[in-house]
Parts: sequence; C-alpha cells; structure tokens
Amino acid sequence: MPLDRLPHSSNPRRVSESVRDVVPEPVDPDAHRARTEGALAHLSDEQIRTWSLEQKDRWWLENVFRGDMPQLTLRSALTGMLLGAVLSLTNLYVGVKTGWTLGVGITSVVLAFAAFKVLTELGWAKQEFSLLENNCMQSIATSAGYMTAPLVSSLAAYMMITDRVLPMGVTMMWMIALSILGVLFAFPLKRRFINDEQLPFPEGRAAGVVMHALHSGDAREGVFKGKILAGTAAIGAVLSVFKSSTIMEKVGLGVLAIPHYLDGWFYRWLWTPAVLGTPLRDLTVRLSSDFVMMAAGGLMGIRTGASLLVGAVFNYCVLVPWMIQRGDIVGTPGPDGLEYSFKTITLWALWGGAAMMTTSALFAFFSRPKVLISSFQRMLGGRSRAARDEDPLAHIELPMRVFALGIPVIGLIVVVLGQVFFGMPAYLGVIAVPLVFVFSLISVNSTGLTSITPSSALGKLTQVTYGVIAPGDITSNITAGAITGEVASNASNLLMDIKPGYMLGAKPRQQAIGHVLGIFAGAFAAIPVFYFAFLRGDPGGLVTDTQPFPAAIVWKAVSEVMTQGLSNLVPSARVAAVVGALLGILLQAVTLVTRGRFPLSAVGIGLAFILPFHTSFAIFLGSFAFWLASKLSTDASSRTNRILVQNYETTSAGVVAGGAIAGIAVIIAEILLA
Repeated sequence: MPLDRLPHSSNPRRVSESVRDVVPEPVDPDAHRARTEGALAHLSDEQIRTWSLEQKDRWWLENVFRGDMPQLTLRSALTGMLLGAVLSLTNLYVGVKTGWTLGVGITSVVLAFAAFKVLTELGWAKQEFSLLENNCMQSIATSAGYMTAPLVSSLAAYMMITDRVLPMGVTMMWMIALSILGVLFAFPLKRRFINDEQLPFPEGRAAGVVMHALHSGDAREGVFKGKILAGTAAIGAVLSVFKSSTIMEKVGLGVLAIPHYLDGWFYRWLWTPAVLGTPLRDLTVRLSSDFVMMAAGGLMGIRTGASLLVGAVFNYCVLVPWMIQRGDIVGTPGPDGLEYSFKTITLWALWGGAAMMTTSALFAFFSRPKVLISSFQRMLGGRSRAARDEDPLAHIELPMRVFALGIPVIGLIVVVLGQVFFGMPAYLGVIAVPLVFVFSLISVNSTGLTSITPSSALGKLTQVTYGVIAPGDITSNITAGAITGEVASNASNLLMDIKPGYMLGAKPRQQAIGHVLGIFAGAFAAIPVFYFAFLRGDPGGLVTDTQPFPAAIVWKAVSEVMTQGLSNLVPSARVAAVVGALLGILLQAVTLVTRGRFPLSAVGIGLAFILPFHTSFAIFLGSFAFWLASKLSTDASSRTNRILVQNYETTSAGVVAGGAIAGIAVIIAEILLA
C-alpha cells in the first residue's frame, strides 16, 4: 500500500465537500461534542493533500477540539506520575533483560479508567475521569517509561567502558536534560507531521481509539480489561515472589519456591547433556521460569519469538561449542574443570550478533529513500506567509519562542554536562545538538508511518558519525552519540504519544507540561532502583546471566570497533562480525522483497547472540503460546478467546507489569536480607 494511502481510521468520518473551499470558523465546543460523540472526526486523504495547514487547523478546532474539558487536573497529574513511576520500572526491568522497551500507554489508560470507574461507583470520586484527563494521564505515564532508555543502553555502556560509577545526581541531571530536549524537539515537529501531514502513528492512534471506545462506549468492556490487567499483574507478582528462595525460606515456605531453572533436577539426577564436550547448562541452554519474559514474548509476537529461537539454537548449540573447542572462548577453572559463563561467551558472540543487528537496521533505514527525502521536504517546505500571519491554534499550541529559546538553553546545559561529567569535547556537543534535528526528521517519519522508532539504527549511525569526527575517543563516542541518538528517539516516541491527544481534541500545551512531569516521575523512580538493584556499585558486574544488558553491550561493542578497530579481536570473531553484517543485509533484503512476509527477523536473530539462551527460549515460548491460542480458540464469545486472543496485549502487559515490578522488589529485598 502506498504510504500516502495509509488509512487513518477504521471508521473514517468525512467532512463535507463544501468545506474544501471555505475555511470553517470555530464553533461552540459543546455543540461540536454533541455532533461528534459517536465517532472520531477525520479528514479524507484528498483533504490532507490539498488543504493548507491553516484550513486543517481550523477544521480541527470545529470538529475535534474539546474546549475546556478537564485535562491536566491534579488527579490526572498525580495518577499519571504514580502510574508512570511504577511502569517505568517495568521498562527498566524489560530493558535490562532484552534491550527493548515496551509501550505503557494503553496499560496506563485501562488501569486509570477502571480504577476511577470503580471509585466513582463507590462514591469516592465525585466526577467521572474525563476522556482528556485519561489522555493527559497516559502522556505523563508514557513519558516516564520512555525516559529510562539510557539506563539500559548508553549510560550503562559508558560505566562499563570506564569502570566508573557515575554519581546518581549526575545521571539524573543528564537523563532529565536529554529527555526535556526531546520534548522541545518533538512539539515543533508535531505541527508539521501530525497537524499538517496527518501521519498515522499507528500505535498512538490505537491508544486514541481505545480511549475513545472506553469513554464513549460500554464501560463494562473497560472494566473487563481492567480486571484482566489486575488479575494477570497479581499472578505475575506472586510468581516473582515465589521464585525467591531467600524470601520463601524467611517465611517458612522454602519447599514451595519456584527454581530459576526448571531443569535443575534433570541435570542433577539424570543426565548432563553436552555439545562437543561443553555441558548445555554452561552454554545457558536451560529452561527458565522467567514468566515475565514469556509474557513479553506475547507482546513481541511469533515472528520475533521464532527469530530469537533460531538465532539462539545456532549460536549456543553450534557456534559457541565450536569456538570453545578451538580455544577462542576461554573458560575459568572450577571444581569440575573449566566453566563457562554467559559473560565469557558473549565477549565472543556479541560481534556477530551486533553486526547483524546493525547492518539490518541500517539497511531497513536507508532502503526507503523516498521517505528520507520527504522527511526534509516536509519540514523545509515551510508555510505560506498567510499561514504564518494567522495561526488559528496560537492560543493552545506551544509558542515557537519556547523552542527558539528552550532548545539553545537546554542544549547548552547538555553540552556543559557532557564536558564536565563525561569529558566530551565541547565542539562535539555543539555538533550533536543540531544533528538531533536531522536525525529526528528521519526517525519521526519511520515512527509516524510504521510505529517503529529506529532507535537501534539511530544509535549505531550516531556512533559511526562521531567515530569519524573524533576517532580514538571511545567515551566521547558514547556521550555524543547518546545526545543525538537518545534525544531523537525520545522525540519520535513522544510524537507517538501526542497523536491520540490530537485525535481526541486535547490542548497541546497541557500535554507538553504532562510530558515534563512524566520525565521527573520516571527519573525519581527508575534511577535509584537502577543503582540499588542492578548497578550495586560495580559496573563490571552489570552484565550477568540474569541481567544481560544487551543494548549496553551493543553500544559498547560499536564504540570499541569505531575507536580501536576489529584488529584487536580473535580472527574468528572478526569473521563472525563480517558474516553477521552480510547476513543482516541479506535477511533484511529478503524481508523487503517479500514485503514483510519472510518469517524471520534479522534483528531478532542477531539479538539472540547477545541474550542468554534461556531468555530467548522463554520469549519464544510466550509468543508461541499466544499464537497457538489464536489458532485454537476461534469462538469470539468464549472467555478464553476474549482473554488470550482479543485482549492478548492486556493479558501480557499485566503479567509483565506485575512480574517486573515484583521482580525488582524481590531483588531489593534479597539485598536487604543478605
């Protein structure tokens, strides 16, 4: 389907033909709401192409804008910050495990709707939680989730490379500054890509449709979703607690503790299988009880799950045993001879996996030159003089002076922080901030059309850029790359969150304030937990069998290649990097030629080289279970179908949220009990 013909709604509402020639004047918002209560108002494809931005903005004021409906209220702000703080821990936990972050917007929307519906029925809330309050709440919660990304990628890589624990205050200032810079870049792009170009931002549009359905449809369906979330979150939390032998022993229920590996009795009492003399358990080929990763597999889908399984089997059952036998992977002496840990294995395996992920992401990134060209044409095309002179939304959009002043000021703060705390030359920071604009234009197009923010490709591309500008400076490579890559990705993700606000008639200024509130909520929740539960004062101990930090490993590896070259690696690792790079291009090309019908993902296969086998296998099991449920349960009225098929995202998100948050609490409790 051509990009300019992407549908914008499953039930579009066309405006009258006469409006094309006459710019509509704003009308009473109450009258507007009465007319549009049943369906989301929507422009046609032809109107999107032919109308000026001023016409589109005036149409939005008449047909979509909800006037003074409550939006950024005290309860929506507090609810958003609370849910954002909690759900940011979910993204932190999943990011440590997989390097990816999961959207928390729909999860927070359903939770808030169900909670306030119950409170209203009990008489504890005087007014219903309005549609725009819910939207503002999810803006805050989503912003809190997105801001955690550097903790599991660039910042973790920096601390591993330098073997230096950054003071928590430094990390907070750095991440807050980067995130606010992302907000400042996002809103000027909003006028072009959302108001004017009307890009679909599919995931954001889905959140808008869910909110509209909850608040204008049958409330029972929203409460049902809330019950699923609460129930599955409770199950995930209980399972996480039962996995802690320390806690279970303390309460006298040690016999009920769930082992981390379900095959322990098999290896201990029956048989220890091996490949080329290396026990499978040393190769991390084990059956894990990581229910959170199984649920995450349900969110990732069968294609990603199958790709992870294929990559894991090939890496850990073929390549790694072969390299151990050759002596390219060296074990450490143990009571039963040489032993091999995930950290030892990944020092070799990451090169092939990282190369495959990098080239496939970059190939996909540059395989659509028309999209890249249109990114700059759209932004640089400008507006007519008449449109600049008369802005219908001047009273509700963020004024341009906020960006004109804010970007240089916050950008200067970021540059100073990079120079003072990370030793980054000032000229690299001066280059980095304008580059954010360039990379944001490219990234926003991808996010707007596909819901896929090319964070991986952006990160590698920025590292390559600074590797050329400042060769040999590995720490500056990561720091400057983080400014450009992390801010551009954050801006793109925030636009995904701004989209439902535009669909539902929200005030952009209040959404912007909500995003900033979310940044602080995520920072004050996730950063201390990261330091206490995962870092523990030892950057060298960040990467373990249970917390692989794959995104940080890739950042670190690319920086080492750009500053030291491949010559320092053993020959087989260099061969693996070259072969992985070629395979990444080949697999992505096949995916492109088959229009996405190729069943495997190059990024998924490459990621399996950086994750322990048992994590990849757990994700596969989860994705397979939900895929199988969709094939076996075809009765749409059955409870199984409603929970596992129609609401698979809600079910999976509940287990992930409950299990991840309880998992972090368990880690902290075990530290305190030690």
